[in-house]
Parts: sequence; C-alpha cells; structure tokens
Amino acid sequence: MKRARERNDRRGRQAQAASELFAVLYPSLAGWCRRLVDDDGTAHEIASEAFTRLWARWSKVDEPRGYLYVTAANLVRDHWRSLERERRAVRRVVTEEVVGGHAQPADPSVRMLVQSLPERLRVPILLHYYADMPIREVSALTGRKEGTVKADLHAARELLRAHLRRSLDHSR
Repeated sequence: MKRARERNDRRGRQAQAASELFAVLYPSLAGWCRRLVDDDGTAHEIASEAFTRLWARWSKVDEPRGYLYVTAANLVRDHWRSLERERRAVRRVVTEEVVGGHAQPADPSVRMLVQSLPERLRVPILLHYYADMPIREVSALTGRKEGTVKADLHAARELLRAHLRRSLDHSR
C-alpha cells in the first residue's frame, strides 16, 4: 500500500514537472521550428511530436530541453528530406512532360493527383519516388513481384501524365 502511494506520488510529481516543462519550452520550441520549416502547422506538429517522444522516455532523459531540441532538429531534417523527395518526384514528372522543347510548369496539385491514384498504384509511387526506395525494396514491402511493381509504377506515371496533360491543356 505504501509502495503504491509512493509510486502515485512520484507519477504525480513527474506529470507536474512535465506540464511545467511543456508550458515553459513549447512556445520557444514551436517558434524555433517555425523559423526552420516556414509553416505554423508543421512547426506545431514537429514540436508536439518532440514532446510526445520525450514523454515516452521521460524517466530515461537527463536533459529534457536538449532532448527536445535534438529530436525537433531530427524531425525538421526528416521534413526537409520529405519535401526534397516530393520536389524530385514532381521534377521527374515534369521533365517527362516536355512539349515543344519546353518543360511545362508543375501542376501544384501533383500531391492530390498522387493521392487520388488507386491504392495499388499509389503505394508503389509513394515508396519508390517519395521515399526513394529501390524497386526491390518496394517489391519486398508490398509482397509483389518486381515486374509487377515496375508495371504499377509505369501505369501510375501514365495516369499522372494524362492528368497533367489535361490540366496543362485547360490552363492555356
């Protein structure tokens, strides 16, 4: 009984300390993330995720502030990598869409087009182009043969190309 009461008291103190730490550090951490990612929503997601990861390791972290900022920096880096993968995928599609010797501007809704693909085609596109996974790895993750993955990627690119052509034709 005494041991349970001590454990509850310790949890209560930890929860209080965590709450105080959140109140003190969250605004500055979210602001720091905001300057790095240039988007309020993403900055708050990153700061919140850093705190979530801290809570999961609360009793094992000696320096919570340092842990939060290192974790947030890693999450920002992951965000930047994700944006770069997306930019490369868009450039690939646009480069393939050369008309009259001039590359056409990217349709800003490429992300929505990819999301609108059937799952059978969307998953390989996301894994191969957005996560930079080789076809062999996509094959292993999806449980499909490499030839099937290649065919699905081709079919997805053709659908995206057709959608982009239509949107470019309508924008003229």
